[in-house]
Amino acid sequence: MGELQKNHNPYKKRQAELILKIALVADSKPLLASGLWFHDDVRNNFYYASYLFAAAVDSSLEIPFDREDAKKKAENVLLETLMLQNRQPGTALYGHWPLGLNPDPREATPHELPVEIMGSLMAYFHREYGKLMNTDLRVAFDTAMEHIYRSDFFRKPVVTYGHHEAKYTAAKLIFGGMFKDEGLLEDGRQCLKQTLEHIRSKGMPEYGSLPWFWHWVQAFTCALEFADGEDKDLQSSLREMLDYLWKERSQFYLKGAWVGAHSRGWPHDVPGDVNVLHDYVQFGDFKLPEAMPRTEYAGFLFYEAPEEARVTALNHRIPVEFKKMTEKVVPSDPNRQPQLHSYAYMTEEFAAGGMWERVEEFDNEQLRWAFSLPLSGREGANQLYFFHPGQGYHEGDPRHQSRYAEVLYHQNVVMALYPVPVGEPNQLIGVLPKGKWLQQPTALYGQVDNVYFAIFLSHPYELTERAKYIEVTVEGMPGGVVIEAVSVKDAVGLGIEGLDAFVEAINQKAPKFETENSLEVQYTAFDGEQLQLNFLDKESSQAWLNGTRFSFNNYSV
Repeated sequence: MGELQKNHNPYKKRQAELILKIALVADSKPLLASGLWFHDDVRNNFYYASYLFAAAVDSSLEIPFDREDAKKKAENVLLETLMLQNRQPGTALYGHWPLGLNPDPREATPHELPVEIMGSLMAYFHREYGKLMNTDLRVAFDTAMEHIYRSDFFRKPVVTYGHHEAKYTAAKLIFGGMFKDEGLLEDGRQCLKQTLEHIRSKGMPEYGSLPWFWHWVQAFTCALEFADGEDKDLQSSLREMLDYLWKERSQFYLKGAWVGAHSRGWPHDVPGDVNVLHDYVQFGDFKLPEAMPRTEYAGFLFYEAPEEARVTALNHRIPVEFKKMTEKVVPSDPNRQPQLHSYAYMTEEFAAGGMWERVEEFDNEQLRWAFSLPLSGREGANQLYFFHPGQGYHEGDPRHQSRYAEVLYHQNVVMALYPVPVGEPNQLIGVLPKGKWLQQPTALYGQVDNVYFAIFLSHPYELTERAKYIEVTVEGMPGGVVIEAVSVKDAVGLGIEGLDAFVEAINQKAPKFETENSLEVQYTAFDGEQLQLNFLDKESSQAWLNGTRFSFNNYSV
């Protein structure tokens, strides 16, 4: 990566920034007795050593550490990581690495997950930097690639159209080409086309799945790097896949935030968008956070998003709604699954969105709905939402929602009812970004960055200060919440200046909750729109806008 190229190419410049930033962390981090940095996840040793090695051999980067010492340190960690591979043919998980390494990495049991993404990224790193490695490391990489290929871990059919199969498909293409295996390569081609056809016609079953969406992006970007220049059909299919993925990302993008529903969200994605390195390289319109919970290969692999996707992601001067459909895939059920409907409302200052339907997801890690704020460099959460705690929930981890929620989404307003039966947890949990908040017995009014929020609750609440957000606890179910967001700019246009003036203006519009004989809420939004949400029975509801039922007629894949 030449200095002139980096200076003139904003993507390369941001990738170089990541390489240096991560290399500095790696160089300063003490090694454990095992010769590794990490025992929690074997992949982190490979990622950080990759960045340290890349920085050490790049003469255009100004680094504060000794290049030869850093290169040797990186080589040692890479070699130690490679040696943890199971290299015994015929044994369980042959060709695989352990995931967790405690207490003794050399005795750790192989696990099926690391090789899925790490195997392909190792192939890329070996190809790009192999000639600069010492002999022992180069031979170890050659040997590891052979064992990965012979392990056949990727020889699986496409069934669920999820991130595991996406990585299998990419690995078929990479290792099929690397080892001149035409049968494997053709299998990869067909799986790629099958996957692309499915997600184009039915949507991604893993909607907003974080961090796994980035495994899709990295796997297929890596496969494109390996694609034979003469194989125009394969290159075209891979570019179509990557164009699709970045268009999907762009619709829910707001300055580093991932807006709307997530089928899965890890603690570094909920209640704050922290795993943002790929977004930073691609869009670069926000300040990079100090935390880097998943480095992976954002500093090495890059595919430029289509111009249409970049315009969608970066231009929010005019508010826009996205109304999308998708279908889940349940291998045990041959019948076609009900369609899911996802909504997002995007502005320059904030966004709101979620999934209308509730569906069971892996590990119950989904986020049903949220307001999102752009990443501004402010510390802490950038998401605001409420939920009824469900399976897997524990205090201090505001994820794992129950199925008891009915919703209404309309532009800058979210309404939710919680028909919680007797015997279930008798509370709601809310997450507020840190800002200026004013309290009333059943309402909260706040300003965070350039947005005012009005939150109306059916029952009294208590607040708890958490490290990165403010937690709201609402006792007494069934109940509900109504939230409206208004930008400071729009408020000024209405003659409202300051949070106190906003409270005075919107307090007159407090919604009407009914929680005794029925469960419903009526609300007149700031712009005069009449909104109503009624819970019926059997976990169903009706949502109304100005006396007309909400319809999914204008939702599409």
